[in-house]
Amino acid sequence: MYKIIGADQKEYGPFTFDQLKQWIAQGRANATTMACPENTSDWKQLSAFPEFADSFVKIPSNPPVLNAVDADQLANEILARDYRLDVGHCFDRAWQLLKNDFWPIVGVSALILLILGAAGATYVAIVVGGPLMGGLFHYYLKKIRGEKAELGDSFSGFTLAFLQLFLAHLVSLLLIAVGLFFCLLPGIYLAVAWQFALPLIIDKRIDFWPALEVSRKVISKNWWSFLWFAIAIGLVNLLGVIACGIGTFVTVPLTMIALTYAYEDIFRAPTSPPAQSV
Repeated sequence: MYKIIGADQKEYGPFTFDQLKQWIAQGRANATTMACPENTSDWKQLSAFPEFADSFVKIPSNPPVLNAVDADQLANEILARDYRLDVGHCFDRAWQLLKNDFWPIVGVSALILLILGAAGATYVAIVVGGPLMGGLFHYYLKKIRGEKAELGDSFSGFTLAFLQLFLAHLVSLLLIAVGLFFCLLPGIYLAVAWQFALPLIIDKRIDFWPALEVSRKVISKNWWSFLWFAIAIGLVNLLGVIACGIGTFVTVPLTMIALTYAYEDIFRAPTSPPAQSV
């Protein structure tokens, strides 16, 4: 059994050897994660333990396989343990992360927004919108988890799950538009309920329709809370538009990071400590 120090510098555990091996494989712990055997105070990096040494040997990576996570099982696990959405806490942490790493986050976000804006003028956004937004969620997730996040991560949607992100974006836009046109309320319901579809695809490697369904089932549990969250996101971004439009380069990453924190709070395993950076 081992205790470890999470990215928030808090002590977690004890955990079994197999649990730590699993978290290393998932990227939730790494070579620099501080750990010590239970009932000792011998803290050192995980890579210094002989029993974990083979976990940090780099091997050639294979292309990610979609459906790495069972969608139905994932949704059932979340619904079984329930969750609470704390909108204020999501925004507080998003602001702290943005403040502490302002220029890299704003720079990457602004680039993606400019590309989306240019693509929208030629309708190319229908093709690239999903992969670009999925990649941006991937970038934010790595920042939140304390992992090394680079500009290339924001374009990872094109290499990790292009087709699924494209289909999720296209299908959701079409069905939301149909819902808004014919009865309004179904469109609003789906727009709120599908907010986690892109993060699920890029993070869990789930196909587009199961990802839409997992997002819908999980968010529907507390749909009204997510509606107010969506309204808050809209109001914050409206402030960015009022500020000559330039403010959106701050408000959009702020609100997207807040949504990503909500995703991480809900879909992270309840016994898993915050991830360490590499």
